[in-house]
Amino acid sequence: MRILVVEDEKRISDFVERGLTGAGYQVDVAENGKTAIEKMHSVDYDLLILDLMLPDMDGLEVLEKSRNRKVSPPVLILSARGDVDDRVKGLELGADDYLVKPFAFVELLARVRALLRRGQPLAEKLVIGDLTLDALRRKVSRAGDPIELAPKEFAILEFLMRNRGKPLSRTMIVEHVWDMEYDGLTNIVDVYIRHLRSKIDDKYPEKLIQTVRGIGYMLDSGESRQGEAAGGDA
Repeated sequence: MRILVVEDEKRISDFVERGLTGAGYQVDVAENGKTAIEKMHSVDYDLLILDLMLPDMDGLEVLEKSRNRKVSPPVLILSARGDVDDRVKGLELGADDYLVKPFAFVELLARVRALLRRGQPLAEKLVIGDLTLDALRRKVSRAGDPIELAPKEFAILEFLMRNRGKPLSRTMIVEHVWDMEYDGLTNIVDVYIRHLRSKIDDKYPEKLIQTVRGIGYMLDSGESRQGEAAGGDA
């Protein structure tokens, strides 16, 4: 799945790009309307995430040009303009959804999946060792045992699983799971990791959640790590 993010504020575009990439999507970024239109002419995107307040044109103009194409992707407007009139106008011009800034990434991701799922009905399942996560039905099991997770625990686990074998810093996890304006202490991640470990690791012989000293956390199976070590010795 390939997504175009049209956003001129770099802090926000970087945040969205990093989060969506971590969730397994290919992401391109356009900082203005002209670049967005050029990219849409050269690439068939599966989704357009569109800011309305662009430096060179109103985002609604980009929306209109997108809708005039033979192949038009779903459009999610992401804007600080949250008045009812703005939302109605955007939806009337053909936007599929409208999310007001500031926003929590988990909500953005849920809306992205809902829009993409309209043409992709198959469930997304992640499997690492004997741990299975169904992203669409929001179910988790290990060795066949169902595991109940709170929403934040589920979001953290999914983020770790989609980045299998990659160390993720506490800041990355906070930015991905909590509101993008969240400025609290990142030790909240340690608290949630302890909760996760108690549910998916403590009663099982193989521990999947690894602490990466000085960085944060990583999730991987022993089989994968042993395979990498064997490959390195070859």
